[in-house]
Amino acid sequence: MPTYPGISSEAFRHPLDRQAEQTLRSVPGFDLVASKFVEYLTERPQYVYQLGNSIQVGPRQYASIHQIFRECLRDLDIYPEPNLFVSQSPTVNAFALGRDFPFIVLNSGLLDLVSEAELRTVIAHELGHLKCEHTILIQMAIWTTQVVSGLAERTFGLSTLVSTGLVAAFFEWLRKAELSADRAALLVTDDLQPILTNMMRISGGSAKYAHELSVDEFIQQSERYQNLDADGLNQIYKFFLYNNLSAGVFLSHPFTVERVHFLREWSVSNDYRQIRQGNYTRAGAEGSVNVSVEPPNAPSQTKQTEVDVLRQEIDQLQQEIDRIKKGG
Repeated sequence: MPTYPGISSEAFRHPLDRQAEQTLRSVPGFDLVASKFVEYLTERPQYVYQLGNSIQVGPRQYASIHQIFRECLRDLDIYPEPNLFVSQSPTVNAFALGRDFPFIVLNSGLLDLVSEAELRTVIAHELGHLKCEHTILIQMAIWTTQVVSGLAERTFGLSTLVSTGLVAAFFEWLRKAELSADRAALLVTDDLQPILTNMMRISGGSAKYAHELSVDEFIQQSERYQNLDADGLNQIYKFFLYNNLSAGVFLSHPFTVERVHFLREWSVSNDYRQIRQGNYTRAGAEGSVNVSVEPPNAPSQTKQTEVDVLRQEIDQLQQEIDRIKKGG
């Protein structure tokens, strides 16, 4: 497997991830949410919960999974080693959280469905989130959603101040962050096949009928989905499928076929080729996400223009939300 000593997350972070974060940080209310989150909330209870209710992976506990995990850590140059847990759940899922207490959780339902090669892509994907330091904003997104929906026990008076537009911006960033993590998986495997196979299984895989699945057909489905954008009405449908404004429900992941499209596109790019040849941004460059309320520097006028456009889209979204609330 390829290794990338000293690699920075900036080497593979998707530009849409950067742009969506810039937009998120510019939405009114973000600074206030960030300050309260950092001041009062802690990630330790989530780590304690996993330690108390899941199986911690190690040399003598799920040894083969631990070996894959260690190899992925080496390939992406991640240290110190985060914790890895397996949780008893039939849901085919995995996630990464934490900064001071970083950990990854693999659901048992995932382990029962994927091959070893596909499992490597999942672990590398979740490590990509940690490498990009996505996890703080992920936790902020979860908490902000709970504040708006009234599920958070402590809102610090923010429940009436946090707008649906801010929540929508969080989820737009969450979806784009997945594209960066997918790139981390490709860097580790240097092979699209197990990644695309895993995405297909997540979409609708069956252990019983696995022999009847075709990655090539799934790729064609992905392209058919992209071609829907030729009709502007379909783009509107896609927006509202991701953002159910009337119900306050937002999807945290892109549709799997979209992830297939973006990753295949990157796999034949010069950027990917250069990284494979060892020409990549090294650690020490500015990381992707931190909890500072100051936005990352925009080094070019082009980047700033893109941010302005996205900011306008968020403003328009908030206007649409207000119109729907008024029944207009």
